[in-house]
Amino acid sequence: MAYAKQLYFILVLAGYLVAGALFAIYTPAWQAPDEPAHYNYIRQVATGGCCPRVDSGDWQSDYLSQLTSARFAPAQLDRLDTLQYEDHQPPLYYLLASVVYKYSDGDLIALRLLSVALGALVVCLSYATVLIIVPNQPQIALAAAALIAFAPQHLSMSAAVNNDALAEALVALALLWLIRYLQGEGLAVWQLALIVGAALWTKTTVYFLAPLALLGIVLKWRRGSEAVQALLRALAAFLLIAGFIGGLWWLRNISVYGFPDFLGLAAHDQVVADQPRTSDYIAQHGLNTYLGRMLSTTFKSFWGQFGWMALPLDNVLGGWIYRGFGLLVIAGLSGLLLAGRSASAERHGAAHRPVNRSVLIVLLATILLVALQFIYYNIEFQQWQGRYLFPALIPIAFQLSFGVDHWRARLLSRWEAARWLTPLAFSGLFALDIYLLFRVIVPGLSP
Repeated sequence: MAYAKQLYFILVLAGYLVAGALFAIYTPAWQAPDEPAHYNYIRQVATGGCCPRVDSGDWQSDYLSQLTSARFAPAQLDRLDTLQYEDHQPPLYYLLASVVYKYSDGDLIALRLLSVALGALVVCLSYATVLIIVPNQPQIALAAAALIAFAPQHLSMSAAVNNDALAEALVALALLWLIRYLQGEGLAVWQLALIVGAALWTKTTVYFLAPLALLGIVLKWRRGSEAVQALLRALAAFLLIAGFIGGLWWLRNISVYGFPDFLGLAAHDQVVADQPRTSDYIAQHGLNTYLGRMLSTTFKSFWGQFGWMALPLDNVLGGWIYRGFGLLVIAGLSGLLLAGRSASAERHGAAHRPVNRSVLIVLLATILLVALQFIYYNIEFQQWQGRYLFPALIPIAFQLSFGVDHWRARLLSRWEAARWLTPLAFSGLFALDIYLLFRVIVPGLSP
């Protein structure tokens, strides 16, 4: 079985690299959310050094509307380099990408392929993380890796110029570290502090890793009289190292934007002040309409709504794509509930080792923290984009894969080889990705 799971994972990874490269090459230029602004940040770092500052004029809603309406037609790109509203972002990804920019002479596809490579790291770390959680059920780890690799919207974002893939890789690395730590491996806390410190220099949407790391340390040392000193030492080491790394960037922001705007977000919000506001939408349409459309659009864009949210899939393949993903979520969550209520999972054909309770708390806390970030952001701005939930994709994929595999085990418990049907089903998304790229995205977003 060890050889089979290794071979299968290699196939999943190879499939991701092929699909990611195709998306990077054939997705029409600039047809990924905020791609021009991320590209311009890289260009500024490559040509003028780090780090730019967000300023008035960096966001031009009329020009952006003109670009998206014209599908980024070449005749409209004369001012593309003025879109610089991502200049408030932490610089780690842009420093890395600036090297590719210099050696490729600013080639867009080369920078997209860098994101694909970082996304491959996410797939590998996701597989390793889930395999540690359920070592006797490699089919769940393979299914989770396949879902992360081939979920259409996630694949699309992983093949675009942005800092998401690096941020997700650091989330995956932190989760892998925490799970090993909570399962008893003697890891040094300074390692976690370095990972979180790097995340603080990458993207504000993964700042939740700081409280998540503190939670993991507390869960590790929450019992026993001798644990108090160990807990305090671990917390102090983490806070000092991660705080020092993050503090260097925060002090820079305070010097540029003034106190207390240590993240540059207040300056960014002023620059993009004419973005759609939640309060305006609710005043015009009502709270119930707002909540209904927010949930619907967030769900759809989590699985696939391409371009700048301009290309939903409601009418593709008879409207069954979103229904199919809805059924996947229902099957996963219901299977997860049944698995939790089962007195013994062994009766369904798998030798389960109970998942460490502290590990489950960390996984659920990841989803909760990311969801709270999403809600907080939408309190002010109307941003119903499911991609903002991708930092929690590993625990989401694990739970959906676990639940689906539980149904497989209940229905096909006598057929041992059937366990490979679960990752095979998730891997089928590869074919959907290729179909969507060439039959939907290219014709639907090309100028």
